[in-house]
Amino acid sequence: MNIAVFASGRGTNFSSIARAAKKGLIKAQIALLVCDNPKAGVILRAKRAGIRTVLIKREDFADKYKFEGKISEVIKENNIELIVLAGFMRMLSPDFVVKYRNKIINVHPALLPAFKGTQAIKDAFDYGVKVTGVTVHFVDELMDSGPVILQQAVKIEETDTLHTLEQKIHKIEHKLYPQAIQLYVEGKLKLEGRKVKISAQNL
Repeated sequence: MNIAVFASGRGTNFSSIARAAKKGLIKAQIALLVCDNPKAGVILRAKRAGIRTVLIKREDFADKYKFEGKISEVIKENNIELIVLAGFMRMLSPDFVVKYRNKIINVHPALLPAFKGTQAIKDAFDYGVKVTGVTVHFVDELMDSGPVILQQAVKIEETDTLHTLEQKIHKIEHKLYPQAIQLYVEGKLKLEGRKVKISAQNL
């Protein structure tokens, strides 16, 4: 199976996925990185990992649909079977999501449906909840609302700062995301309506 990782920033989740694939924990090929930001740190990470980068800048296209059309061309050319969002800072259009229905997954730094959006860790910390966490989910047409694949809770201690909470969340992301990807690769994720059932076969 060929996987494309979409990322726009530092790329720590990209690196955790690439490492897992190299170790055989993800039994698939990380075929390419799709990036929309020429200054993103993830580009250097991909180079070091020996993974091809395709840079597709939104400003090079007249509209979002032409931009996503170019991405679709790259997906087709590389026989991509799974799209993994790892800090890709553009919301994909409903048309794109429908085209790749149940073939796009994302990681979110909260226990969805709580604390959706781009500031989830800060929102949870500022709200004062005692537990937050990490969610890996399928992507649908709405923000952070697709069927949940895996979740893991993270306790917020009295001594935690926003920085220490971010570190705890990212540590869980780097473990949970590769696990979810491998479940997909093995064909163990079955969608029943809005729910994801994980097959116990060969577990």
